[in-house]
Amino acid sequence: MSSTDLPPYFRINPDQALADLDDPVTTTGFASIAGAARAGRDDLAGRGLAEDGQRHLRLFSTWEITRYLIPVAQAHFRRVLKQNPDLPQGQSETTGGAKWFTLDEVLRLRAFFGREGSKAKEYVPYRPKGLPAKMVAVANFKGGVGKTSTAAHLAMSAALDGYRVLVIDLDSQASMTSVFGGRVDDEWQTVFPLLARHYAKHLQLDNQRRLDRGDAPQPLDDTLTEALGITAQSLVQKTHWPNIDLIGAQLNLYWAEFQVPVWRMQGRGWKLWDALTDTLDADGILDDYDVIFIDTPPALGYLTINGLAAADILLVPVGASFLEFDSTGRFFDMLHTTFQSIEEGENLAARALGREEMAFQWDAVRAVVTRFDGSQQTEMAGLMQAYLGKTLSPHRQDFTALIGQAGEQVQGIYEADYRDFNRETYARGRETFDATYAAFKSLLLGAWRRDELAQAKAAE
Repeated sequence: MSSTDLPPYFRINPDQALADLDDPVTTTGFASIAGAARAGRDDLAGRGLAEDGQRHLRLFSTWEITRYLIPVAQAHFRRVLKQNPDLPQGQSETTGGAKWFTLDEVLRLRAFFGREGSKAKEYVPYRPKGLPAKMVAVANFKGGVGKTSTAAHLAMSAALDGYRVLVIDLDSQASMTSVFGGRVDDEWQTVFPLLARHYAKHLQLDNQRRLDRGDAPQPLDDTLTEALGITAQSLVQKTHWPNIDLIGAQLNLYWAEFQVPVWRMQGRGWKLWDALTDTLDADGILDDYDVIFIDTPPALGYLTINGLAAADILLVPVGASFLEFDSTGRFFDMLHTTFQSIEEGENLAARALGREEMAFQWDAVRAVVTRFDGSQQTEMAGLMQAYLGKTLSPHRQDFTALIGQAGEQVQGIYEADYRDFNRETYARGRETFDATYAAFKSLLLGAWRRDELAQAKAAE
């Protein structure tokens, strides 16, 4: 074997390696790297902005509306617009050209068809009256599985379907916040004050009990006092989607992972896992929206526990590889250990006091294969399906050229103009995410229907 045939890790000259080596990196070096990454991120994000510096959702053509959004024939759609001049008429980019509509206009048109159109068609999505929003957590402590991408595209799918959507970013990396163009200056614009408020209210009740016993109360510090005046609505940001709102995240949110255990040590009776659910419910958020998507950090910390405990539906993205399957199994094992520990601790006291015991419950839990390559991963995906059964969604989310191109343009695939792609590429890219949404929507509607029937039975 000649030296030219050797692998590249042979014949590396130590002196040349030294010459190529940078100076040692200090903590200041991290700041420099972070600054370079920030500049690059701002540049990339800026490519998705309009001239006014804001993100705007693209327009939707008559072809796209009648194929994907409102189930009517194009000819009938045009006829209805002509007969109802008060409805949005769209705009043409050229004289006599195709009509294009904003999503807000599409939502108005859908509402019209829902009122006046055929009752046999599903113009308006199913949403039982009198029931709260369904909360959906997307979680896995394995990075790179498409967690944020899955959550973002499901949120966009639900919005295109006509639902009112709230997205909550619990990950201090704030990727979901970036997807929806959020601006978050510090932790006080994240969910952190909601957790602080929940603990402050617990402390107030505990202090009243202390006073009743003649003991000195524990003082509320400035953080807790300030949090008492903050509502969830004050944290909600509008996005460039008319029916998607956001509670964003930023790096300082990670501070909650250190502060929450301190509060827990000070207030052993504080049910920290209920903090997010209770505050959203108390502030009426569950009545303001139809579906709430929670993007969790890639770790099972206190923020993730709050997101998982709040969720009605849990989705776990996973790649079709041994390492990701193995990691996901350990994730479920950790979920079992964590929530069983909480239940045992709470129920030990409940039994002693003769109270009803608690048990966490989710409407549905599904693992979802993401970034699937059928040419290489079919056997592995089949094996995973055999072991996990119904827990693994039978739909596998393909990685297509559209997904890659949309990512390069800092867009979700539903934000991409189909004219920027080959029509076949666009349709194929949509199909995999449309199928992902269909599988999720089946869970959503089934859970709502179960609640609706239970509500009716209770009212008898």
